[in-house]
Amino acid sequence: MRLTNIIVGATLLEAAIAAPAVHQHKRDVVTTTVQAKVTVVVGSDGSAINQPPAADAPAGAVTTISTAPAVEATSSAPAQAAVASSEVSSSSTSASRSESASSVSSSNSASSSGSSSDSSVSIGAAGVKGITYSPYTSSGSCKSASEVKADLASLTDYPVLRLYGVDCDQVANVLQAKSPSQKLFLGIFNVGQIQDGVQTIASAVEKYGSWNDIVTVSVGNELVNGGQATPSQVGQYISTAKSALSAAGYTGSVVSVDTFIAVINNPELCKYSDYMAVNAHAYFDKNTVASDAGTWLLQQIQRVYTACGGEKTVVVTESGWPSQGQTYGVAVPSKQNQKAAVESIIKSCGSDTYLFTAFNDLWKADGPYGVEKYFGVLSN
Repeated sequence: MRLTNIIVGATLLEAAIAAPAVHQHKRDVVTTTVQAKVTVVVGSDGSAINQPPAADAPAGAVTTISTAPAVEATSSAPAQAAVASSEVSSSSTSASRSESASSVSSSNSASSSGSSSDSSVSIGAAGVKGITYSPYTSSGSCKSASEVKADLASLTDYPVLRLYGVDCDQVANVLQAKSPSQKLFLGIFNVGQIQDGVQTIASAVEKYGSWNDIVTVSVGNELVNGGQATPSQVGQYISTAKSALSAAGYTGSVVSVDTFIAVINNPELCKYSDYMAVNAHAYFDKNTVASDAGTWLLQQIQRVYTACGGEKTVVVTESGWPSQGQTYGVAVPSKQNQKAAVESIIKSCGSDTYLFTAFNDLWKADGPYGVEKYFGVLSN
């Protein structure tokens, strides 16, 4: 059945990276939402009819839009434009979207006997693929090995732990502290020191585990979204990392994590990562309540999948909800709403999502909406 004249909202989301100088693992987010009415024709599977290939679509467009002009994304500006969430009241349409998005989970991630594959990881007791973890104290200093061990004792229900960097001996400390069944999603945050990052990872793996403990290695975090690199530069970083990791004995997935908006506006990124690793937070949509966070996130997964021509698996490497901070549109930070958002994410797309984050990041700046410190799902 065809559904026509469905009016959706187009959202312009602007993100700027301004993290503490010591770690620079996360950004203070500035978000601006501009509403525009557009008309989209969708089929029974929830996808747009007569949609042009992602590579030929104008920047900022993921569906066939009849009115709103496209917004050009540039490598020099941190702001990126994209069609964001649409709220469709028809239950049949929602079901179609869910069914369509679930097909995104088909695995095409790189894997081999020399490592584990992200796609092979099953959902844990927590209901998600994994959770992010940063080993810093409230002052921004490095946590000790014993402090990391104490933290990880609370994270045994999460199959994969995502780390952002190699500083603070975090790879070695987490390898020693994790449960035997847990895997790691590692990160080389500093793209100017990829070789050093690989060496740090390889040394820790050789001493405290094996490459089978590692499901993915990422290079950089939100580089294109932050205006820190062009898509082609990201491709070069991934190529450099792959060569160094292969020489060290790792043959699993290598990606560069960016925002869903950056990928939609820069489909060239789809060529480089072994699968699409994207960060997406419903709070910054402004028009999504906590209980709909999962539905919103599922729509972004589908949009990224479409932008990449249906050729890449999509994994959400960050998604969560703040427990404190300012109300932004209909998005209200609170512990109760954080719980509602997490439950919605688990229900809609938990198998494709890493929750953000394990504990509150009190070492960060508050950010424009006062929320950056307070995404910790295990913090009070």
